[in-house]
Amino acid sequence: MAAKPRFHNDAVAASDAAPDSTAAPTTDPADRKHPVDETLPPLKLFTSGLQHVAAMYAGVVAPPMIVGAAVGLSAKETAFLMGASLFTAGLATLLQTLGIWRIGARLPFVNGVSFAGVTPMVAIGKDRGHDGIAVILGAIIVAGLLGFLLAPYFCKLIRFFPPVVTGTVITLIGVSLLPVAFNWAQGGNAKASDYGSATNITMGAVTMVIVLALRKLLRGFLQQIAILLGLVAGTLIAIPVGITDFSALGDAGLVGFPTPFHFGAPRFEVAAIVSMCVVMLVSMTESTADMLALGRIVGRPADERTIEGGLRADTLGSALSPLFNGFMCSAFAQNIGLVAMTKVRSRFVVAAGGGILIVLGLVPVAASVIALVPLPVLGGAGIVLFGTVASSGIQTLATAALEKGENALIVAAALGVGLIPIAAPEFYHALPKDLLVVLDSGISTGCVVAVLLNLAFNHLGAGTADREQPDRGAAEAREQTTAAASPAAAH
Repeated sequence: MAAKPRFHNDAVAASDAAPDSTAAPTTDPADRKHPVDETLPPLKLFTSGLQHVAAMYAGVVAPPMIVGAAVGLSAKETAFLMGASLFTAGLATLLQTLGIWRIGARLPFVNGVSFAGVTPMVAIGKDRGHDGIAVILGAIIVAGLLGFLLAPYFCKLIRFFPPVVTGTVITLIGVSLLPVAFNWAQGGNAKASDYGSATNITMGAVTMVIVLALRKLLRGFLQQIAILLGLVAGTLIAIPVGITDFSALGDAGLVGFPTPFHFGAPRFEVAAIVSMCVVMLVSMTESTADMLALGRIVGRPADERTIEGGLRADTLGSALSPLFNGFMCSAFAQNIGLVAMTKVRSRFVVAAGGGILIVLGLVPVAASVIALVPLPVLGGAGIVLFGTVASSGIQTLATAALEKGENALIVAAALGVGLIPIAAPEFYHALPKDLLVVLDSGISTGCVVAVLLNLAFNHLGAGTADREQPDRGAAEAREQTTAAASPAAAH
């Protein structure tokens, strides 16, 4: 049932019932829209949506850039692939935020190209040109359809995610993203001569300080778009420093539609399909964790139906993306940090970001303007964003009663295993490459370890008294998220 307008209907009803009354009209809190479902004025909607696009842009264009180079595409074809990824990311984000039928989480949930698929896609298409892209796209279509069919069953895993598990996974999401920000702050390309230079690191530090200062000094809407303002300020400072590249503006076309099946009809090879199906399962695991994290942050805990809708949007978006030459879509965890930091919880803001992504995919010259933001500048802002996600996980762990039972041990082991790909990237180098799709994702491995240990210590063979403790932690978490969703907390 749609919620009533927040003040208008009540004011009219009050005036009709008692036209001579001098009492101020009151609004029943039950009639207020949840902050997730509120709309903002057009300017705020656009600028807040643009802020989400700025935070995710580099993550969307990086996978097609890597895959395009690996399969042997020309620079022009790789740019086409990047535009297609922006376009399909926008479509998937709209599907996720606005929803159709039981498809879409209807949360401020951003979708884009999954990094989890980069390694297997490179292995599938390396040096095969257009044929390689056709095989990759065929495998993604099958994996997406399989994931869509599995979504109603996969979402039932939510029962295995009490606060001790969700807190651990949310923390891992933030910590796993921080190396991305560090890489950006150094310049993004480890082979470049200026990678890790004092100039790049200083620009990252300056941007981070600007963002923190703006968050401290500004109020209201300007404080909410502090990340966007910080990126603009950092980019302007980077111009005289000499690390802002304007060449993309001259090379970009005015209009460029991602022609369906530009690289040929999709091809279906068994080995490629198996690889991408494994990636799909990994992406679904990470998306489930991301939805649980986002639901907690916005004060609308993700239940089975929400997760089912979100997974359906992920998988359907992935199955449809190859039509427009796009890759597998999944949640972008960095944007969860943006929601947590800005406190702007409206899903329509992210939907506006999805619309902007579609425009960027159709107008390459517009996309090149966003690309003007130097990676060191983006890295400085990213440290704040991704650190915010980790701090949200720590807040969740505070409700998990770590002093009781073996909860502290669960967190210790899951965090330890989840940090292996970050702290020791070559740790699994001697294992079969097929296993690396899962093992190289600290979020997935940490999540699996947390779930299994929670089952072992808090459920299997445990008495009634032992099982009550995780339930109390979950109840405390629900109470806090309910309080966060109340009108008083929202305003």
